[in-house]
Amino acid sequence: MSVARVTEIIASSSKSFEDAVKQGIKRANETLDNIEGAWVKDQKVVCDDGKIVEFRVVLKVTFILK
Repeated sequence: MSVARVTEIIASSSKSFEDAVKQGIKRANETLDNIEGAWVKDQKVVCDDGKIVEFRVVLKVTFILK
């Protein structure tokens, strides 16, 4: 039997939402073991002078406990 835990993280990128997701999973993998998957809970952009300068995502990351 496996027991999983879900943790919420926020990640950002100046390139795209997809890159923000990749960066978030990459960083989470440095701390969390046994990541099974993630889903995007929310998306947001930060604007400066009418231009998008940052893409942010809120991720729910699922990992299996040892």
